Amino acid sequence: MTTLADAAKADLHRYLQEARDALLWKLEGLSEYDVRRPLTPTGTNLLGLVKHAAGVELGYLGDTFGRPSGEPLPWLADGAEVNADMWAGPDETRGEIVALYRRAWAHADATVEALPLDTTGTVPWWPADRARLTLHHAVVRVVADTSRHAGHADILREHLDGATGERPGATSLPSADPAWWAAYRARLERAAREAAEREGDTEPRGGRPGGGGPDDGAGSGRRTAP
Repeated sequence: MTTLADAAKADLHRYLQEARDALLWKLEGLSEYDVRRPLTPTGTNLLGLVKHAAGVELGYLGDTFGRPSGEPLPWLADGAEVNADMWAGPDETRGEIVALYRRAWAHADATVEALPLDTTGTVPWWPADRARLTLHHAVVRVVADTSRHAGHADILREHLDGATGERPGATSLPSADPAWWAAYRARLERAAREAAEREGDTEPRGGRPGGGGPDDGAGSGRRTAP
């Protein structure tokens, strides 16, 4: 008989795996340059998002519960360069980073399978007075983090070549016609300008359209704090 805890784990895993798959799919079909190049003023890039996500899973769903993976992550070591987990150096291959992320999935899934959701762990990089959390909390945090970065990847990929959607054949968009989208975008632009004129606020803000701003960065450069 399926218990409530089993059902909760299944739900959490489903949404986590969907976000993982979406994040990796955004790399498919792109050149080495396009998966690595910075696409916002704060340097957000597709391969860096995957590298970051791997470290998040190994930390929150490994080290936190006394289950270290043994994977060397020099970009997260004490003294590492700030934001080193958010981009890939020329000596780090796409295949290596993707393989690391898949190993991180397996390690994280094994932790969730082995432990009850109310198991308490300690986050090594959080302040000691707030470092305890349950496995349930940790998994929800990883689901939220991965989904957020999959959303970043959606936008980056669309700006690169117009590709959209969560997975092949499932865009959730109302039309595939470029003319429809051009007209839709133009309508939104008119509405935005009319609203700005009505409020007497006609100066564009936030940089060039689609260019992002200082709050568009993908993450802290290290595993996140509580």
